[in-house]
Amino acid sequence: MDLITRYKEVRQRTEKICSYLQTEDYVVQPVVDVSPPKWHIGHVTWFFETFILKPYFMGYQEYNPDYNYVFNSYYETVGTRVIRTDRGNLSRPTVVEIYSYRKYVDEAMESFLCGDISGDVKELLILGFNHEEQHQELLMTDIKFILGHNPLFPAYSKSYATPHIDEGESDAFISIDEGIYEIGFTGVGFCFDNELNRHKVYLNQYEISPKLVTNAEYLEFINSGGYHDFRHWHAEGWDWVKTNKVEAPLYWHLIDNKWYSYTYRGLEPLHLKGAVTHISYFEAYAYASWKGLRLPTEFEWEAASGKFNWGRRWEWTESSYLPYPGFAKAPGAIGEYNGKFMVNQKVLRGASEVTPPGHSRATYRNFFQTNLRWQFTGIRLAR
Repeated sequence: MDLITRYKEVRQRTEKICSYLQTEDYVVQPVVDVSPPKWHIGHVTWFFETFILKPYFMGYQEYNPDYNYVFNSYYETVGTRVIRTDRGNLSRPTVVEIYSYRKYVDEAMESFLCGDISGDVKELLILGFNHEEQHQELLMTDIKFILGHNPLFPAYSKSYATPHIDEGESDAFISIDEGIYEIGFTGVGFCFDNELNRHKVYLNQYEISPKLVTNAEYLEFINSGGYHDFRHWHAEGWDWVKTNKVEAPLYWHLIDNKWYSYTYRGLEPLHLKGAVTHISYFEAYAYASWKGLRLPTEFEWEAASGKFNWGRRWEWTESSYLPYPGFAKAPGAIGEYNGKFMVNQKVLRGASEVTPPGHSRATYRNFFQTNLRWQFTGIRLAR
């Protein structure tokens, strides 16, 4: 696929995601981790303008110098920025103005891509495509949080096809022999820098479940008093449960003694055979402890990933987010992409129902803080 076609495809998918929104939906920021949709569509546009057009497109005129301050996310190299908690206070620029900005940059990018592109710039472009795809997933999860915390539980789209994939009944764990396994990206194609360098790890013999924990199984944990038994929780997790009065996964609602969950189609009866989702690491760990089992490490997950179906949930692992041997941050702003977040976070593996097509691979290392639940997170058990 040529670069112009790839660029248009990525950009159009972002706008398709937002096509179901009303103007008011674009501006809401209920919590710090959730950004307003209009900020996302401005930020991914800013990325192409800042890292491609301004340094490499001769004669390019910046759309609005203030936008560097508004749409810079965390790049210290690029300058000051609106703090994350204030993104919801940006009533200006308006949604219409941000789409005008997007159109301006798209036209410039299409002209730029008609010329000769060096190898270094092509690498930046591919990073930009993958960056926007990451924000497409964030858009979907942020939109769900925004609408799922509206007291009316409005649907994102009544035509949204929620994938109801039953996890099956088999409890036969997959046995993996002890030995030395190679971990990390290999081959051709794109990967993020945190997937490098490929290296060897020694793993003891272990077993891993071929299926994800279901809503019905998790409901047993709830009904057994799992949220009220400190024995299964880390001390920090137990404090989190008590402080936030957590009683169930995010988006679960007990109405007239029946469980419902908020979906993109609105509030629906809980699908008991589906994989549990929107849970924190704290909850995943506690459930595993309650079962007398554990979460796999990210290395165990990757070594076994060819033996089970994955991609329905981002699966919590027992691994802290740390650099691989030989990891090196790239110079300049691009080096801020992953490396500076390698502290106080847990690794998730897999993908989710809102991961863009072609954006997942077995070596992909997602990462979040232990208390976060707004992503499509789930549980696979090991022993």
